Amino acid sequence: MSGSGTILEAMLDSGLDVALVAADRPCRGLEVASAARVEALLVDRAAFGGFATSFDRRGYSEELTRELQERRIDLVAMAGFGTVLSANFHDAFPGRVLNTHPSLLPDFKGWHAVAQAIEAGVKESGCTVHIATEELDAGPVLAQRRVAVTEDDDERTLHERIKRVERELYPMVVGRVMASLAEGFEPVSVAGTMEGD
Repeated sequence: MSGSGTILEAMLDSGLDVALVAADRPCRGLEVASAARVEALLVDRAAFGGFATSFDRRGYSEELTRELQERRIDLVAMAGFGTVLSANFHDAFPGRVLNTHPSLLPDFKGWHAVAQAIEAGVKESGCTVHIATEELDAGPVLAQRRVAVTEDDDERTLHERIKRVERELYPMVVGRVMASLAEGFEPVSVAGTMEGD
């Protein structure tokens, strides 16, 4: 994660068994983890070139993979994680990297999804929980929730309403995926059973 930690708080409040919180830069989420007595791990982008064009994406992905594998992590739930990871990371956790995104994918991929929705004048947006792949916001959709866009919405107000829904949907989906893995099913096998509005 890279953000404020509110999705992490929602996951912890829902009773999910969170084994590790990893971040790509210092952020409040690491403090939330420490306060909850969950291991907090900073794998800082700065050591791999930060935000320069020379950023070593593969090297960073290899280091994060190593750290997670050492701790026997088998399911990764990204939330606000600001680094696009390379294929080697996804190969190490095939179909087991989840992400949440503030739009109804495949609409409005990338970092500015909420602003794009406002600019496009859509009547509804929402959030999507999907399996993350090397291609940004393109993996199989596990669940979506719709959020109406009102005439007086701006990026901030719409994003806050989407985040409220996201903080409910994402922990629910992660819990179901954890249960399906415990029963021997892969995450993608539950796609389509978690649609909601």
